[in-house]
Amino acid sequence: MPFPLQEATSGAETTRRAVLAGGAVALATGAAPAFARSPVWPQVGRYVGAEQQGVFAFRGIRYGRAARFARAVAEPWDGPRLDAQAFGPICPQRGLDDQPQSEDCLFLNVWAPESNPAAKRAVMVYFHGGAYTTGSVTDPLTQGAKLAAEGDVVVVTVNHRLNALGYAWLRPFGAKYADSGNLGQLDLILALQWVRMHIAAFGGDPARVMVFGQSGGGAKIATLMAMPAAKGLFHAAATMSGQQVQASGPMHAWARTQALMAALKLAPGDVEGLRIMPVERLIEGLTATDPVMGSGPLYFGPVLDMTNLPRHPFWPDAAPLSLAVPMILGNTHEETRAFLDPRGDKLKGLDWSNVATRMGREVKIDLDPQWVIDEYRAREPGWSVEQVFYAATTAGRSWPGQVIEADERAKAGAQATWVYQLERPSPVDPLRGAAHTDDIPYVFGTLDAPGSFSGTDANAKALSKAMMGAFTGLAKTGQPGLADWTNYALPSRATMVFGDRVRMEHDPRGWQRELWARAPYVQPGT
Repeated sequence: MPFPLQEATSGAETTRRAVLAGGAVALATGAAPAFARSPVWPQVGRYVGAEQQGVFAFRGIRYGRAARFARAVAEPWDGPRLDAQAFGPICPQRGLDDQPQSEDCLFLNVWAPESNPAAKRAVMVYFHGGAYTTGSVTDPLTQGAKLAAEGDVVVVTVNHRLNALGYAWLRPFGAKYADSGNLGQLDLILALQWVRMHIAAFGGDPARVMVFGQSGGGAKIATLMAMPAAKGLFHAAATMSGQQVQASGPMHAWARTQALMAALKLAPGDVEGLRIMPVERLIEGLTATDPVMGSGPLYFGPVLDMTNLPRHPFWPDAAPLSLAVPMILGNTHEETRAFLDPRGDKLKGLDWSNVATRMGREVKIDLDPQWVIDEYRAREPGWSVEQVFYAATTAGRSWPGQVIEADERAKAGAQATWVYQLERPSPVDPLRGAAHTDDIPYVFGTLDAPGSFSGTDANAKALSKAMMGAFTGLAKTGQPGLADWTNYALPSRATMVFGDRVRMEHDPRGWQRELWARAPYVQPGT
């Protein structure tokens, strides 16, 4: 460590208030404040963090250890002093090669305004996107300093096992693998148990824990809402473009495991070979064709194992386990502009003669593509072919999952549900619109971070204040921090629209919802 540790002002901890107060005294006497001479090294328990943007940051705290394909065990709280100033390695995956990767990846990060156990601030725990296959919480967009400082909350972000390492279904190989298929979810439960036991030392309130996540992170939360072991570990939830109506069935999951083993040239029963092979080789096998979806890469996600996950999260209804948890659900207006590049090959040469075929390849709901396009043109004759393409691929791909979840909660009389739609188009890239992931910087306050498409103008700042206030309000009180946000109910489907003007609407995109509801929704991956 390049600088000596600053010892705590009382007990075993240093509080931000004590540091700032010490600086004020030094300034009043004309002396240079201590924190101007050297960095602040706060310590909580055995973990030594750093100061970041006016709050204390503890990065790379280990919450568990796990052997491959085995359930993780908790990391002891006590022990020798450890640096917590750098992110831990992320789960091995394809992509993100610029970051350290390791199977030893069960690390979380904490940002706190102060490390005073009496503070009892609400806690916001973030799970990252990337489906169940890729991603991490090291992205500058999801670092929690600004959210902790401006929202006056404690922020926790979590890495866990992904892809086959977290979700391969191996139970047919014997009781040794009883928890396989949901190990990644059990990692998240272990992290939430860590929060319940230890977050008070960082100034957090274990009785006010909100989970939130974008894309795959939201899907993980929806799945946790049907897992008995997660009951009571969080008290509010928010999902951002992330839905999980159904889990993978065990037969589909087994077919995927067998496809992975075949791609790795392992005999069908050679689970030991799968367990001990170099992780780099295992990850290469993920590029195989998925036997259920008919294309690559292989999908691995939560499995309906009847023990850890005894039912689907939102089919045939909302899991009763989740109904007492207040919940925000949101999506962006043009999700698919983030991964169907307006400048890429899939849009090149797009016209009315081929839009039906191209749209049909991108949706999972089985309706006649030409009929869908004809309906869109009849409803919105002024829309361009590109507008129709993105509207249809967004409304026919994952958005129906969010509608189903919100509707099922309303039908079941869930305690409280609020729905939003982000519609503010990116001022940075006009072709992007309001796309998948674009709500992240508004909630985290990371408008100027690399990868943000929000811009930093006055409208962006105002929208960030509104969205951050809504989310932190839910964490603190169980109600969004926007007084006029109406509960979601049927048939009105009240929705908060986050644009340059924040407003309530009833059932926005209602005709598109009705159009796509004419055929069953197919959960991506199932």
